[in-house]
Parts: sequence; structure tokens; C-alpha cells
Amino acid sequence: MMRLPLFEFRAPRTLDEAARILDGQGPNTMPLAGGTDLLPNMKRRQQVPRTLMSLRYVEGLNQVQWSDSASRLGACLTLTDVAEDPRFRNGMTALSQAAALVATPHIRNMATLGGNLCLDTRCNYYDQNYEWRKAIDFCLKKDGTICWVAPGSRKCVAVSSTDTAPALIALGARVRLVSRSGEREVTLSELYNNDGINYIRRRPDEILVEVLLDSLHGWKSSYWKLRRRGSFDFPVLSVAAAARLSRQAVVEDARIVVGSAASRPLVADGASKFLLGRSLNSETIAEAAGLAARIAKPLDNTDFDMTWRKRVTAEFVTYALRELRGDDMHVERGSLTRHSFE
Repeated sequence: MMRLPLFEFRAPRTLDEAARILDGQGPNTMPLAGGTDLLPNMKRRQQVPRTLMSLRYVEGLNQVQWSDSASRLGACLTLTDVAEDPRFRNGMTALSQAAALVATPHIRNMATLGGNLCLDTRCNYYDQNYEWRKAIDFCLKKDGTICWVAPGSRKCVAVSSTDTAPALIALGARVRLVSRSGEREVTLSELYNNDGINYIRRRPDEILVEVLLDSLHGWKSSYWKLRRRGSFDFPVLSVAAAARLSRQAVVEDARIVVGSAASRPLVADGASKFLLGRSLNSETIAEAAGLAARIAKPLDNTDFDMTWRKRVTAEFVTYALRELRGDDMHVERGSLTRHSFE
């Protein structure tokens, strides 16, 4: 049985108190929301903070504010809150779909939106228990000096496996980060680095407080996920697409994001720009899907063969764009496997 290491527990009631705790106790203190990622990592000794600071009782972090011009989503909203609330449909459909495809109902009841955005990167050589990792010698991401996926690389190539980040990046989201020294807003696409260790630009003294979205009136969005089983598993490929269409069904603005193909979600700018001024006919979708697939360069550190995962990226972009066009998609979302393409 894997047990948690010893730690001190803090439970602030206000955001100011939480910020003071992080500022005073330094990097050895970590925020705890649902704990569905952090606690298993602690059991595997991948992360060993001296202090856990719960955000569960901090006032306002689980609230949603709606207006015609913008929305503010509290970081401690559970993924079940997001998946089951009908207000997250229409323009925010991709976010609702992404939240609904995370893990299992029990985990979604605990896991939070902010926690999923800050999800640790994953790798077959990293996500093992301590004894297993010690037996082969530790990897670059934790306690070692070599990346077992790419031994010649000086950089960790662990994979970003968050479901909600690609969806929210496609929706143009920003996040608000708060520390004792002040606060700042960061475009979500700029929150991540393409580095498996230093994958996020949130400082240790900062709390991700809320997600900010401008009006999505006139937008449609979609999220598609590849995993081995129809539930529970992390994505090994994901695609989020969003578009604003004119009354004549011409694309006025668009964003396509590929997830789980690198250490950060990848924005397919070339494919997005190609769609502008065009209708979503079969030829346009096929060309955009090909352009988006070019940016995906998966490595052999998750499930399925990496060359096959790259090849089906275009298929997933096609699914997402066809759904934006209004096609009736009969494929069961989130349970696509290799058999589905052979």
C-alpha cells in the first residue's frame, strides 16, 4: 500500500489568508483543491510538500458570474459542476464536453477546474511508484539526470494531459493569478511552457483564482478525446475547436488547439487562419485538419504508438470541425480507440 508522506495541513477561509500562507512558507507549501492529482503524486513521492493548503473553504472560489459581456468561473468549481450545468453549453460546449470526459464520476465530483488546468505533466517513466523508478534509475523530471524517452534531450518531454486547458484556450480564456504582492491576468495559452518539468508559469506563491471568458455570443465549440478506455483514462490526444460563424455559415474567427501531443497544449494558428472567410465544406475541413496535424509531434511516453497518434490527429480535427458545422456525429465521444480507425 502506498501511503502519504507526513505533512502539515492549513485551511484558510479567505483569499488574503491563503496568499499570506503561500508567501510566508515558500515553495514547500502547495495549494490543495480536489487533490485527485496531487495526492496520488505524493503517494508515489513525485511531489513531497511539507504543507498542504486547502482551498476548499476559501470564500468565492466555487462561484460563477455570468453577464452578457463576460463570464468568471471560480477555480474550485468541480468538473461535475461544469459538465452538468446547462449554462456551459452553446459557446462553451467544448468546456462542458472536456469536463465530462475527465476520469470517472467519483473523481469529477472532487476534481476542480483550476486543478485540471494545473495538472502535472505525465510520462510512462515518471508515473510509477518510487521503488519502480528507483530500480531503473530516476528520470530527469524527478531525482534523476536523464530523460528515458529522449536520452539525448536536456529537457523533460512529459506530456500535458489536461482536458480543460485545450478547450478553454480554444475559447480564448484568461486566468487570474493572485499572490500577496498583487494579482495578474494571463492568457491561458501563455500560462504553459513546452517543458515537462517547468510546464506552468504560475509562481509558487500564486493561486489560480478564476477563469475569465469574454462573450462567446455567436461561437460554437467542440472537444474530442482519444484514450484506450471509454472512461477513467487520461487523454493521449485531444482536439478542441471553436469558431464564430456568420449567418451565411462563413468562418469569421476560429481557434484549433491540439492537446496531449507535447508538454503544453499546441495552438494550431496556421489551421485557424486558413479557416477565416471560408465555409466549413469537406475540402476546407480536410485542409485545415492537415495543417493542424503538422504541429503534433508526440513521443513514445504515453499509450498507443506515437506515429499512429500523430496520424489520427487530422481525424480528430475533422471530427471537431464537422461538429461545428452541425453534422450529427454518431461516434461515441471520448471512447475512440485504435480499432475505431482500422
